[in-house]
Amino acid sequence: MLHHTVEGTGPDVVLLHGVGLDHRMWRRCVPELAAQHRVTAVDLRGHGASPAALPGTRLDDLAADVVDVLDHVGARRVHLVGFSLGALVAGHLAARHPSRVATVSLVSSVALRTEEEREAVLRRLEAARADPAATAEAAVERWFGTEWRRREPELAEEIRQTLLANDHASYLACYAVFATGDAEVGPLLEHITAPALAVTGGEDPGSTPEMSRRLAAAVPDASVRIVPGARHLLPLERPRELTAALTDHFERTTP
Repeated sequence: MLHHTVEGTGPDVVLLHGVGLDHRMWRRCVPELAAQHRVTAVDLRGHGASPAALPGTRLDDLAADVVDVLDHVGARRVHLVGFSLGALVAGHLAARHPSRVATVSLVSSVALRTEEEREAVLRRLEAARADPAATAEAAVERWFGTEWRRREPELAEEIRQTLLANDHASYLACYAVFATGDAEVGPLLEHITAPALAVTGGEDPGSTPEMSRRLAAAVPDASVRIVPGARHLLPLERPRELTAALTDHFERTTP
């Protein structure tokens, strides 16, 4: 069973984090969400306090783990929110288990990568195999703008330390899923029946606004929200704007 936390009461919200991070990345969003919802924040396989991810781990495996958590907490139908790698898991789960998903929100997601975008992420995967410390520092540089890093240096350092603390084999197994999973999720997008929201930062260099527009175009009932001036870590950089977008989206339907 994956490690997870549960806060609040009401309609179920399930939060999935990005590669190399854990459920704590949602901590600035959870209090407001939990005021009216039961919020389950998950550590994906290979992250946080959850079991390790073995080489060859697949997107199917990560999604099946989350379904097990839904069953464990008695969540029959949920507002599913995934960030980055978690968004790939959320999209897969929404397509394969439509009866379990009331709405799906894909935050800072990748989608239908171009050949150039695919080559770039595969280069980052190779770099992660060779030099984890340099890879962690490069991620912090991509995710934090200069002003934000100057304003919250302790947060940037916390994220760097979280990345470095990962079991290296688990990190690589999950990063491989992140690097290739959009090719698997792409053909499934048209089968997502839940109302979908694709949201990303206007200055996110990896999960670009164009990717969110691709998602919104591919999913039958989808909208797109771009947060101006933000980069990748929306749950930490712009929690109020993200939470407002999510709760507006949840109100389209009630589990």
